Amino acid sequence: MMPATPFGDLARRAAMHDRDRGPGPCRRARHLGSAGALVMAISVLAAGPTAGASPQAGAETFDLYRPGVFSTQATWTWCTAASVQIMRNIVFAGVDHSAASQQRFFTFMRSSNRYQQVSHHGVDPQGFLAGLRRYVDPGYALVASPTFDAAVRSAVTQLRVTGKPVALIVAGGRHAWVLTGFTATADPARTTDFGVVSVRVVGPLYGRQSVNGYDAPPDTTISYAALRRFLLPYRFRFAATPWTGRFVTFQPIPTQRSAGPFVL
Repeated sequence: MMPATPFGDLARRAAMHDRDRGPGPCRRARHLGSAGALVMAISVLAAGPTAGASPQAGAETFDLYRPGVFSTQATWTWCTAASVQIMRNIVFAGVDHSAASQQRFFTFMRSSNRYQQVSHHGVDPQGFLAGLRRYVDPGYALVASPTFDAAVRSAVTQLRVTGKPVALIVAGGRHAWVLTGFTATADPARTTDFGVVSVRVVGPLYGRQSVNGYDAPPDTTISYAALRRFLLPYRFRFAATPWTGRFVTFQPIPTQRSAGPFVL
């Protein structure tokens, strides 16, 4: 991908109309990118019911969120850093909410960006992946799915199988959320024959801004249909990228655990 607007800066302009995408957070949010070590997975699960199914007897609800894990991003551009902090709190049972930690995560991720552009002040996909692998778990991988269904199905499956949160790139690449849970018609850890009813998300803008869904209170339930408004195909208006037109998520993949060190 080419240099993108920084993740997080979209936030301060969320109330303004974006001529390409409409209102959203982190208006200038930096697009996530990959490096040579980046795993770019095109995830398509085995055929199953169309996601967005209605709840039924035996529906599976799974949620990693707990009180105390949420952090508001300390600046308009630190949505990726705050997402790393939230995910660390979930994985390591932490309660870190300091701006100093967010700055540490952000500085490392920005230095790991694929595109080092002075005019862009956020984190790109390569940088975000580097941060997740270093500070949360080395098993995280970028998954660039060809369809919305594939993105959501693979995300909830890996969340369920690993017990770790998933990062979502929303607003067409301009903001980051954390996927903490879901309700499905069956357990994704046991079968591919399931439909996703709803998901639970955490947006780090909450506490700084809540406009047009960016961001709702932590652990908000969003129906599968409503999620389509937020989880959009990745795009960068200045050039084509490896992820253009795909749905980008960062998922914990057990087979990727040897990808590199992580730091407590």
